[in-house]
Amino acid sequence: MKYYIIAGEASGDLYGALLIKALREQDPAAEFRFWGGDAMATEAASAPVRHIRDLAIMGFVEVLAHLGTVLGNIKFCKRDIAAYRPDVVVGIDYPGFNLKLEAWAKQHGFKTVHFISPNLWAWKKGRIKGMRRSLDRLCYILPFEEPFFAENNMPQALYVGHPLLDAIAAGSQQSAASSQLTADKPIIALMPGSRRMELKNSLPKMVQLAQRHPEYHFVVAGMTLLGEAAYRKYIPADSPIEIAYNQTYSLLSSAHAAVVCSGTATLETALFGVPQVVCYSGNPISYLIAKSVVGKRIKYISLVNLIADQPVVTELIQEDFSAERLEKEFALITTDHATRQRMFDEYAKIRTQLGDGGAIQRTAQAIHQLLTEH
Repeated sequence: MKYYIIAGEASGDLYGALLIKALREQDPAAEFRFWGGDAMATEAASAPVRHIRDLAIMGFVEVLAHLGTVLGNIKFCKRDIAAYRPDVVVGIDYPGFNLKLEAWAKQHGFKTVHFISPNLWAWKKGRIKGMRRSLDRLCYILPFEEPFFAENNMPQALYVGHPLLDAIAAGSQQSAASSQLTADKPIIALMPGSRRMELKNSLPKMVQLAQRHPEYHFVVAGMTLLGEAAYRKYIPADSPIEIAYNQTYSLLSSAHAAVVCSGTATLETALFGVPQVVCYSGNPISYLIAKSVVGKRIKYISLVNLIADQPVVTELIQEDFSAERLEKEFALITTDHATRQRMFDEYAKIRTQLGDGGAIQRTAQAIHQLLTEH
Protein backbone atom coordinates (compact mmCIF):
# COMPACT_ATOMS: atom_id res chain seq x y z
CA MET A 1 0.00 0.00 0.00
CA LYS A 2 1.06 3.60 -0.59
CA TYR A 3 0.72 6.07 2.30
CA TYR A 4 0.84 9.87 2.02
CA ILE A 5 1.40 11.32 5.52
CA ILE A 6 1.36 15.02 6.41
CA ALA A 7 2.86 16.36 9.66
CA GLY A 8 3.53 20.07 10.05
CA GLU A 9 5.05 20.38 13.53
CA ALA A 10 7.70 18.80 15.76
CA SER A 11 5.23 16.69 17.74
CA GLY A 12 3.63 15.47 14.50
CA ASP A 13 7.06 14.48 13.19
CA LEU A 14 7.67 12.44 16.35
CA TYR A 15 4.31 10.67 16.11
CA GLY A 16 4.69 10.28 12.34
CA ALA A 17 7.96 8.38 12.72
CA LEU A 18 6.33 5.97 15.16
CA LEU A 19 3.32 5.59 12.86
CA ILE A 20 5.52 4.74 9.87
CA LYS A 21 7.21 2.03 11.92
CA ALA A 22 3.85 0.64 13.10
CA LEU A 23 2.38 0.70 9.57
CA ARG A 24 5.36 -1.27 8.30
CA GLU A 25 4.60 -3.92 10.90
CA GLN A 26 1.02 -4.10 9.55
CA ASP A 27 2.10 -3.83 5.92
CA PRO A 28 5.72 -4.89 5.22
CA ALA A 29 5.45 -3.70 1.60
CA ALA A 30 4.31 -0.20 2.63
CA GLU A 31 5.57 2.79 0.64
CA PHE A 32 5.63 6.28 2.13
CA ARG A 33 5.64 9.83 0.87
CA PHE A 34 5.43 12.46 3.58
CA TRP A 35 5.65 15.99 4.87
CA GLY A 36 7.57 15.99 8.17
CA GLY A 37 10.93 16.27 9.85
CA ASP A 38 14.10 14.42 10.70
CA ALA A 39 12.42 11.70 12.78
CA MET A 40 10.11 10.69 9.94
CA ALA A 41 12.97 10.93 7.44
CA THR A 42 15.07 8.54 9.53
CA GLU A 43 12.25 6.03 9.93
CA ALA A 44 11.16 6.21 6.27
CA ALA A 45 14.77 6.30 5.00
CA SER A 46 13.83 9.10 2.62
CA ALA A 47 13.61 12.90 2.59
CA PRO A 48 10.32 14.73 3.27
CA VAL A 49 8.48 16.46 0.46
CA ARG A 50 8.40 19.53 2.74
CA HIS A 51 10.28 19.87 6.04
CA ILE A 52 8.52 20.99 9.22
CA ARG A 53 11.06 23.80 9.69
CA ASP A 54 9.28 25.54 6.79
CA LEU A 55 5.73 24.71 7.92
CA ALA A 56 5.31 25.57 11.62
CA ILE A 57 3.16 28.73 11.52
CA MET A 58 0.77 29.39 14.41
CA GLY A 59 -1.61 32.27 15.15
CA PHE A 60 -4.14 34.27 13.14
CA VAL A 61 -1.83 37.20 12.35
CA GLU A 62 1.13 34.93 11.60
CA VAL A 63 -0.90 32.81 9.17
CA LEU A 64 -2.17 35.92 7.40
CA ALA A 65 1.39 37.23 7.11
CA HIS A 66 2.43 33.97 5.42
CA LEU A 67 -0.82 33.35 3.56
CA GLY A 68 0.86 33.19 0.15
CA THR A 69 3.22 30.48 1.36
CA VAL A 70 0.41 28.51 3.02
CA LEU A 71 -1.80 28.62 -0.09
CA GLY A 72 1.16 27.71 -2.28
CA ASN A 73 1.90 24.68 -0.10
CA ILE A 74 -1.73 23.55 -0.27
CA LYS A 75 -1.75 23.85 -4.06
CA PHE A 76 1.54 21.98 -4.35
CA CYS A 77 0.39 19.25 -1.96
CA LYS A 78 -2.75 18.60 -4.02
CA ARG A 79 -0.65 18.18 -7.17
CA ASP A 80 1.77 15.92 -5.33
CA ILE A 81 -0.98 13.67 -3.96
CA ALA A 82 -2.59 13.45 -7.40
CA ALA A 83 0.73 12.43 -8.94
CA TYR A 84 1.60 9.90 -6.22
CA ARG A 85 -1.85 8.27 -6.14
CA PRO A 86 -1.67 6.94 -2.56
CA ASP A 87 -4.05 4.39 -1.11
CA VAL A 88 -4.65 6.72 1.84
CA VAL A 89 -3.89 10.29 2.91
CA VAL A 90 -3.09 10.57 6.63
CA GLY A 91 -3.02 13.98 8.30
CA ILE A 92 -1.33 14.21 11.70
CA ASP A 93 -2.71 17.14 13.73
CA TYR A 94 -1.89 20.45 11.89
CA PRO A 95 -5.64 20.93 11.26
CA GLY A 96 -5.65 24.26 9.45
CA PHE A 97 -3.71 22.64 6.64
CA ASN A 98 -4.60 18.96 6.88
CA LEU A 99 -8.38 19.26 7.06
CA LYS A 100 -8.37 21.21 3.78
CA LEU A 101 -6.18 18.62 2.10
CA GLU A 102 -8.24 15.74 3.46
CA ALA A 103 -11.48 17.29 2.16
CA TRP A 104 -9.91 17.70 -1.28
CA ALA A 105 -8.46 14.17 -1.18
CA LYS A 106 -11.86 12.64 -0.30
CA GLN A 107 -13.53 14.51 -3.15
CA HIS A 108 -10.93 13.08 -5.52
CA GLY A 109 -11.43 9.49 -4.48
CA PHE A 110 -8.69 8.97 -1.90
CA LYS A 111 -9.26 7.37 1.49
CA THR A 112 -8.58 9.79 4.34
CA VAL A 113 -7.53 9.53 7.98
CA HIS A 114 -6.95 12.33 10.47
CA PHE A 115 -4.84 11.48 13.52
CA ILE A 116 -5.26 13.83 16.52
CA SER A 117 -8.48 15.77 16.35
CA PRO A 118 -8.57 19.56 16.44
CA ASN A 119 -10.11 20.95 19.62
CA LEU A 120 -13.67 21.00 18.29
CA TRP A 121 -15.05 21.07 21.82
CA ALA A 122 -13.26 24.39 22.36
CA TRP A 123 -13.84 26.22 19.10
CA LYS A 124 -14.94 25.79 15.47
CA LYS A 125 -17.41 23.08 16.40
CA GLY A 126 -18.95 23.61 12.98
CA ARG A 127 -15.94 21.85 11.46
CA ILE A 128 -17.40 18.52 12.50
CA LYS A 129 -19.94 18.59 9.64
CA GLY A 130 -17.19 18.86 7.07
CA MET A 131 -15.11 16.24 8.85
CA ARG A 132 -18.00 13.75 8.70
CA ARG A 133 -17.98 14.12 4.93
CA SER A 134 -14.24 14.21 4.32
CA LEU A 135 -12.82 11.62 6.75
CA ASP A 136 -12.98 7.85 6.63
CA ARG A 137 -11.39 7.65 10.08
CA LEU A 138 -10.71 10.18 12.83
CA CYS A 139 -8.33 8.88 15.50
CA TYR A 140 -8.60 11.13 18.56
CA ILE A 141 -6.37 11.03 21.62
CA LEU A 142 -7.93 12.72 24.65
CA PRO A 143 -10.24 10.74 26.95
CA PHE A 144 -12.69 13.60 27.53
CA GLU A 145 -13.31 13.86 23.76
CA GLU A 146 -15.16 10.53 23.73
CA PRO A 147 -18.58 11.83 24.84
CA PHE A 148 -18.22 14.82 22.50
CA PHE A 149 -17.93 12.64 19.41
CA ALA A 150 -20.66 10.30 20.63
CA GLU A 151 -23.04 13.23 21.15
CA ASN A 152 -22.18 14.73 17.76
CA ASN A 153 -22.80 11.60 15.72
CA MET A 154 -19.39 10.88 14.23
CA PRO A 155 -19.24 7.09 13.91
CA GLN A 156 -15.86 7.15 12.14
CA ALA A 157 -14.25 8.69 15.24
CA LEU A 158 -12.07 6.26 17.21
CA TYR A 159 -10.43 6.87 20.60
CA VAL A 160 -6.89 5.49 20.40
CA GLY A 161 -5.25 7.03 23.49
CA HIS A 162 -2.41 9.53 23.67
CA PRO A 163 0.61 8.83 21.42
CA LEU A 164 2.91 10.66 23.81
CA LEU A 165 2.94 7.55 26.00
CA ASP A 166 4.35 5.58 23.07
CA ALA A 167 6.82 8.33 22.22
CA ILE A 168 8.08 8.49 25.79
CA ALA A 169 8.40 4.71 25.98
CA ALA A 170 10.48 4.69 22.78
CA GLY A 171 12.46 7.80 23.72
CA SER A 172 13.16 6.64 27.25
CA GLN A 173 14.67 3.42 25.92
CA GLN A 174 17.00 5.47 23.75
CA SER A 175 17.81 7.81 26.66
CA ALA A 176 18.62 4.86 28.90
CA ALA A 177 21.27 3.80 26.41
CA SER A 178 23.04 7.16 26.75
CA SER A 179 24.24 9.04 29.80
CA GLN A 180 21.77 11.39 31.39
CA LEU A 181 22.59 15.02 31.96
CA THR A 182 24.49 15.63 35.17
CA ALA A 183 25.41 18.70 37.17
CA ASP A 184 26.61 19.62 40.64
CA LYS A 185 23.43 21.67 41.16
CA PRO A 186 19.73 20.82 40.75
CA ILE A 187 18.80 20.92 37.07
CA ILE A 188 16.01 23.18 35.82
CA ALA A 189 14.60 22.41 32.38
CA LEU A 190 13.76 25.39 30.19
CA MET A 191 11.40 24.38 27.39
CA PRO A 192 10.78 27.43 25.18
CA GLY A 193 8.88 25.71 22.36
CA SER A 194 9.61 24.40 18.89
CA ARG A 195 8.90 27.52 16.81
CA ARG A 196 11.08 30.59 16.37
CA MET A 197 8.23 32.86 17.44
CA GLU A 198 7.85 30.87 20.67
CA LEU A 199 11.57 31.25 21.36
CA LYS A 200 11.33 34.98 20.80
CA ASN A 201 8.38 35.32 23.19
CA SER A 202 9.46 32.96 25.97
CA LEU A 203 13.22 32.37 26.05
CA PRO A 204 14.33 35.90 27.10
CA LYS A 205 12.23 35.76 30.29
CA MET A 206 13.48 32.24 30.99
CA VAL A 207 17.07 33.43 30.62
CA GLN A 208 16.42 36.34 32.98
CA LEU A 209 15.05 33.89 35.54
CA ALA A 210 18.18 31.75 35.22
CA GLN A 211 20.41 34.79 35.76
CA ARG A 212 18.68 35.43 39.10
CA HIS A 213 19.23 31.86 40.33
CA PRO A 214 22.88 30.74 40.21
CA GLU A 215 22.00 28.01 42.74
CA TYR A 216 20.50 25.97 39.87
CA HIS A 217 21.87 24.58 36.64
CA PHE A 218 19.54 25.67 33.81
CA VAL A 219 19.34 23.59 30.64
CA VAL A 220 17.40 24.58 27.52
CA ALA A 221 15.67 21.77 25.63
CA GLY A 222 17.01 22.67 22.19
CA MET A 223 16.02 21.40 18.76
CA THR A 224 18.59 21.12 15.99
CA LEU A 225 15.95 21.96 13.38
CA LEU A 226 15.90 25.56 14.69
CA GLY A 227 19.71 25.88 14.63
CA GLU A 228 22.06 27.05 17.38
CA ALA A 229 21.87 30.70 16.32
CA ALA A 230 18.15 30.77 17.17
CA TYR A 231 18.99 30.04 20.82
CA ARG A 232 22.26 32.01 21.12
CA LYS A 233 20.36 35.09 20.02
CA TYR A 234 18.79 35.21 23.50
CA ILE A 235 21.47 33.58 25.67
CA PRO A 236 24.54 35.71 26.57
CA ALA A 237 27.87 34.26 25.45
CA ASP A 238 29.17 34.10 29.03
CA SER A 239 26.00 32.49 30.41
CA PRO A 240 26.29 29.12 32.20
CA ILE A 241 22.95 28.09 30.67
CA GLU A 242 23.40 24.84 28.76
CA ILE A 243 21.59 23.88 25.57
CA ALA A 244 20.87 20.16 25.20
CA TYR A 245 19.81 19.43 21.64
CA ASN A 246 17.30 16.64 20.99
CA GLN A 247 17.64 15.32 24.55
CA THR A 248 14.27 16.34 25.99
CA TYR A 249 13.60 13.03 27.72
CA SER A 250 17.09 12.79 29.23
CA LEU A 251 16.65 16.35 30.45
CA LEU A 252 13.25 15.69 32.01
CA SER A 253 14.56 12.50 33.61
CA SER A 254 17.17 14.62 35.42
CA ALA A 255 15.18 17.81 36.12
CA HIS A 256 14.15 19.13 39.54
CA ALA A 257 11.60 21.50 37.95
CA ALA A 258 10.73 23.04 34.59
CA VAL A 259 9.53 26.23 32.95
CA VAL A 260 7.53 25.18 29.91
CA CYS A 261 6.09 26.98 26.91
CA SER A 262 2.52 25.70 26.48
CA GLY A 263 2.07 22.77 24.13
CA THR A 264 2.76 19.06 24.05
CA ALA A 265 5.78 19.68 26.30
CA THR A 266 3.49 20.41 29.27
CA LEU A 267 2.14 16.86 29.16
CA GLU A 268 5.61 15.42 28.53
CA THR A 269 6.84 17.21 31.65
CA ALA A 270 3.92 15.91 33.71
CA LEU A 271 4.43 12.32 32.55
CA PHE A 272 8.05 12.55 33.70
CA GLY A 273 6.83 13.80 37.09
CA VAL A 274 8.55 17.18 36.95
CA PRO A 275 6.92 20.16 38.73
CA GLN A 276 6.38 22.95 36.22
CA VAL A 277 5.06 26.40 35.52
CA VAL A 278 3.49 26.89 32.08
CA CYS A 279 4.12 30.07 30.11
CA TYR A 280 2.65 31.46 26.94
CA SER A 281 3.04 34.79 25.17
CA GLY A 282 1.91 35.31 21.59
CA ASN A 283 0.98 38.05 19.17
CA PRO A 284 -1.50 40.24 21.10
CA ILE A 285 -3.95 40.42 18.19
CA SER A 286 -3.84 36.65 17.58
CA TYR A 287 -4.37 36.06 21.29
CA LEU A 288 -7.37 38.42 21.49
CA ILE A 289 -8.97 36.82 18.43
CA ALA A 290 -8.46 33.32 19.84
CA LYS A 291 -9.82 34.37 23.22
CA SER A 292 -12.92 35.94 21.68
CA VAL A 293 -13.57 32.85 19.55
CA VAL A 294 -13.08 30.38 22.37
CA GLY A 295 -14.90 32.49 24.95
CA LYS A 296 -15.68 30.60 28.14
CA ARG A 297 -15.70 27.16 26.54
CA ILE A 298 -12.08 26.48 27.38
CA LYS A 299 -10.63 27.31 30.79
CA TYR A 300 -7.02 26.26 30.27
CA ILE A 301 -4.31 26.20 27.60
CA SER A 302 -2.06 23.42 28.93
CA LEU A 303 -2.81 19.78 28.22
CA VAL A 304 -2.15 18.97 31.87
CA ASN A 305 -4.98 21.18 33.11
CA LEU A 306 -7.29 20.29 30.23
CA ILE A 307 -7.03 16.57 30.92
CA ALA A 308 -7.34 17.02 34.69
CA ASP A 309 -10.08 19.66 34.24
CA GLN A 310 -8.55 21.67 37.06
CA PRO A 311 -5.52 23.96 37.57
CA VAL A 312 -2.84 21.37 38.35
CA VAL A 313 -0.11 23.67 37.01
CA THR A 314 -0.05 27.46 36.98
CA GLU A 315 -0.48 29.05 33.56
CA LEU A 316 1.16 32.43 33.01
CA ILE A 317 -0.50 33.78 29.87
CA GLN A 318 0.27 37.06 28.07
CA GLU A 319 0.49 39.88 30.68
CA ASP A 320 0.72 37.34 33.51
CA PHE A 321 3.95 36.04 32.00
CA SER A 322 6.01 38.67 33.81
CA ALA A 323 9.31 38.47 35.69
CA GLU A 324 7.50 38.96 39.00
CA ARG A 325 4.88 36.24 38.46
CA LEU A 326 7.43 33.83 37.03
CA GLU A 327 9.68 34.37 40.04
CA LYS A 328 6.84 33.67 42.45
CA GLU A 329 5.70 30.49 40.72
CA PHE A 330 9.27 29.29 40.23
CA ALA A 331 9.87 29.52 43.97
CA LEU A 332 6.81 27.35 44.60
CA ILE A 333 7.70 24.57 42.17
CA THR A 334 11.31 24.41 43.34
CA THR A 335 11.14 24.90 47.12
CA ASP A 336 7.56 24.50 48.35
CA HIS A 337 7.06 20.86 49.37
CA ALA A 338 3.25 21.07 49.39
CA THR A 339 3.11 22.50 45.86
CA ARG A 340 5.47 19.87 44.52
CA GLN A 341 3.65 17.00 46.23
CA ARG A 342 0.26 18.18 44.96
CA MET A 343 1.62 18.16 41.40
CA PHE A 344 3.10 14.68 41.85
CA ASP A 345 -0.28 13.41 43.07
CA GLU A 346 -2.24 15.01 40.23
CA TYR A 347 0.28 13.85 37.63
CA ALA A 348 -0.28 10.28 38.83
CA LYS A 349 -4.03 10.66 38.26
CA ILE A 350 -3.46 12.00 34.74
CA ARG A 351 -1.16 9.09 33.96
CA THR A 352 -3.91 6.70 35.06
CA GLN A 353 -6.48 8.55 32.90
CA LEU A 354 -4.32 8.17 29.81
CA GLY A 355 -3.95 4.42 30.19
CA ASP A 356 -1.09 2.17 29.12
CA GLY A 357 -0.14 3.48 25.70
CA GLY A 358 -0.61 1.74 22.37
CA ALA A 359 -2.15 4.72 20.54
CA ILE A 360 0.23 4.46 17.60
CA GLN A 361 -0.42 0.74 17.17
CA ARG A 362 -4.19 1.24 17.35
CA THR A 363 -4.00 4.03 14.78
CA ALA A 364 -1.91 1.89 12.42
CA GLN A 365 -4.40 -0.96 12.82
CA ALA A 366 -7.32 1.39 12.06
CA ILE A 367 -5.59 2.63 8.89
CA HIS A 368 -4.70 -0.88 7.74
CA GLN A 369 -8.23 -2.12 8.43
CA LEU A 370 -9.63 0.78 6.40
CA LEU A 371 -7.49 -0.24 3.43
CA THR A 372 -8.22 -3.95 3.63
CA GLU A 373 -11.92 -4.01 4.50
CA HIS A 374 -14.38 -4.84 1.75
